[in-house]
Amino acid sequence: MTFQTVILAAGQGTRMRSARPKVLHPIGGKPLLGHVYELAQGLGAEAVFIVYGHGGERIPESCPGFEATWILQSPQLGTGHAVQQAMPHFADDRLVLILYGDVPLLRRETVQELIAGAGNATLALLTMQIDDPTGYGRIVRDAHGRVLRIVEERDATPDERRIREVNTGILACRGRALREWLGRLDNGNAKGEYYLTDIIGMAAAEGHEIAVSQAREPNEVLGINTQSQLAVAERVFQSRQAQSLMDQGVTLLDPARFDLRGSVAVEGQEIELDVNVVLEGCVRLGHRVKIGANVYLKDCVLGDDVQILPNCYLENAEIGDGSRIGPFARIRPETRLADHVHIGNFVEVKNSTVASGSKINHLSYVGDTVVGQRVNIGAGTITCNYDGANKFQTIIEDGAFIGSDTQLVAPVRVGRNATIGAGSTITKDTPEDTLTLSRSKQLSIDGWQRPVKQEKK
Repeated sequence: MTFQTVILAAGQGTRMRSARPKVLHPIGGKPLLGHVYELAQGLGAEAVFIVYGHGGERIPESCPGFEATWILQSPQLGTGHAVQQAMPHFADDRLVLILYGDVPLLRRETVQELIAGAGNATLALLTMQIDDPTGYGRIVRDAHGRVLRIVEERDATPDERRIREVNTGILACRGRALREWLGRLDNGNAKGEYYLTDIIGMAAAEGHEIAVSQAREPNEVLGINTQSQLAVAERVFQSRQAQSLMDQGVTLLDPARFDLRGSVAVEGQEIELDVNVVLEGCVRLGHRVKIGANVYLKDCVLGDDVQILPNCYLENAEIGDGSRIGPFARIRPETRLADHVHIGNFVEVKNSTVASGSKINHLSYVGDTVVGQRVNIGAGTITCNYDGANKFQTIIEDGAFIGSDTQLVAPVRVGRNATIGAGSTITKDTPEDTLTLSRSKQLSIDGWQRPVKQEKK
């Protein structure tokens, strides 16, 4: 069914106690508004209109990729007034779906059911049954179960407040009818606002059929108004993410201690993730990948049989088949590791390529470097790639052996199968198949006395 979507995103969010506009607060690494926009796009909305207010231009500026019409609501006089701002844009012959920028957990299936219900009715309404309806508008029905109206809590009688079926605010309505009802709204209520929910009473009074569908779970229509609600929404969202991964065969040692802030492509089987793993951006995982506890991956590709040991940080990197990283290693952007590379504890690699079979196992920094095959880089090795103004490249050719505590001052090339003696500072290219070292002469001084601390008088 062809439909247009209006997303209401003008709320101030004063209870968030934050300078950030409410709809820009994130769950799963994405703004609340982003989740709602993607839902509308995924459902196939013909057009999306976003009504914003508090936060001003920060909101559209923070969402540059949205294919939407941005509509400023100023002043903010309620939900009905917000939808009125979009009236010039939606078509009379289209279904108009109303969503909220601070309700990010709504499931596609739930909205599809709502839209289907609107196919046989002028208006379709999404409600839910909850044990504690405090704070929600109540659904008032007649003796035959037909919806009569929605009453906001502060305007409700004691009997109406005991009703457990509540309004979610989400509805779908024919454009022509919606335009007419919006034009008849008034603000004669306790808050002096124009309530969108008042159109339900108008529709019922005119004898229109109102289709009602139920949210499948209360959490999916959770509105975010406080930091506590934001935290609850985050855990609900992450629980869904974890369940999706497990449905694809991924083993999560504790699904409650896992965060996905982006997307993950499961391209293999027998993948295992330990506790407190965070995946951000776009991550791809091959067969038999094993990721240890407290690992952060952002925009990474991991080949088959890769092991990431605990407490590692990887960003914008490609890790080849059979490679092992960590523990306590950092792989920085633009790093490409080939197959069967070992990166050990307290090693940092940045903007470098490391060919197959090479090892950097201990306490080293390798930056702006091309490392060949079967290279062994000893503990404490540093590539000195930055002179304070410019960066330079180091090239270590196949089969080289770099002794511990070596400084390679770029630009420099270490020849094929060359050996660098421990403790060397290399400032010139070294020949292949040759030992190169630079050390001061070792001296032992007879009769030298270690200083003794003088006693204070």
